[in-house]
Amino acid sequence: MTTHSSDQVSVLGLGAMGSALAGALVKAGHPTTVWNRTPGKADAIVALGAESAATAEDAVRASRLVIACLLDHASVLEVLGPLSAELAGRTLVNVTTTAPAQSRELAAWAADAGVAYLDGGIMAVPDMIGRPGSSVLYSGSAEVFDRHKPLLDLWGDSAYFGEDAGLASLFDLALLAGMYVMFAGFLHGAAMVAPEGVTASAFAERAAPWLAAMTGGFQGFAAVVDGGDYTVEGQQSLGFSSLDDLIAATSGQGISTEVVDMVQRLIRRQIDAGHGEEGFARIIESIRQPAH
Repeated sequence: MTTHSSDQVSVLGLGAMGSALAGALVKAGHPTTVWNRTPGKADAIVALGAESAATAEDAVRASRLVIACLLDHASVLEVLGPLSAELAGRTLVNVTTTAPAQSRELAAWAADAGVAYLDGGIMAVPDMIGRPGSSVLYSGSAEVFDRHKPLLDLWGDSAYFGEDAGLASLFDLALLAGMYVMFAGFLHGAAMVAPEGVTASAFAERAAPWLAAMTGGFQGFAAVVDGGDYTVEGQQSLGFSSLDDLIAATSGQGISTEVVDMVQRLIRRQIDAGHGEEGFARIIESIRQPAH
């Protein structure tokens, strides 16, 4: 069975992301019931055609398919924990940001309560929902994913990672790790040039195409890591990659070296272990084995 545009859906949580998800459902023709802890948050979605539930229990009872987009793991347990009897026999798709272990905990709780469970990690900001570039990662019940994929695709490209409910969260957070470190690197660069009167906007004009071009190196690093041979010809050596000059230039501009210090420590641990002639990708071994 697949989801049809007339299928009833309930959305719990109307922050910026929850509102975007609910709005996409309403616009696609799904009868949608919404609930939010703070009164008034539902007004904009109701104006589009959604029904507002007075309580989370009322929202759960209104639909066979329940979407949770709440603040955090604790809030999911707080809101849904007392409603296990009402949720029994229904389907829960949880797109609240949670750690993998927390996602698995929710999946186990759902199984005990007789709830079909799918966990999701949203790779988009609210304005991207339903537009090109938006994607949502899922893991948990394959049956739920297959049955409701047409609805899930309203939010963005849907990708399924398997029955382990923690995998979507793991990929979500791993991808965010790359994003945040990249953003921190950009802001470090903007801070470096600022004392010379260069605006962050002017720096961004240079940084965006440069960083985009550098992402082409991911597959090369991945091949080296998967192959396990950091001596492959053509790699930039760790010795050559040392960030001493970059750190000196950063200090010379009177700003913090914290961002680049982190990378330098990863490089230095491998050089000190005798791997200075091997490729930069070897710093993954520093990451795999935390410093003591």
